[in-house]
Amino acid sequence: MSQWYNRPVLQNFKQFILRGNVIDLSVGIVVGAAFTSVVNSLVKDMLTPFISAIIKAPDFSYLTFTVHGSVFRYGDLLNAVISFLIVAITVYFFVVAPINHLTNRSKRQQKPVDPTTKKCPECKSEIPVDATRCAHCTIELAKIG
Repeated sequence: MSQWYNRPVLQNFKQFILRGNVIDLSVGIVVGAAFTSVVNSLVKDMLTPFISAIIKAPDFSYLTFTVHGSVFRYGDLLNAVISFLIVAITVYFFVVAPINHLTNRSKRQQKPVDPTTKKCPECKSEIPVDATRCAHCTIELAKIG
């Protein structure tokens, strides 16, 4: 049997795998992959035809230039850049902006919790807010403040 195989190593690995960060990351990757197909379909089937109806050029891949017999197809790059921009704009306006709005809205609705303790002005220890005498240094708080 190898030396690396012992119970604490397997327990540590199990803790690592079951930690929330790893599971959250795994779920995020799966959801991201599914969301990618939705966004690609939106770009390919809805937004690109709309842009091509306005510009009257549905595909830029035919755009090229030649230097010393070498053909540079910058139209494919242009297609990729336009697709990236459409995806980025779509994700921003349909995912990021609404989530930011919901996050800010939930932060506004949360009321701050009233403190239950305060610091003693003499010894700086934590004491209940309604205390009249510090439990640590026994100073009378009503006389000070």
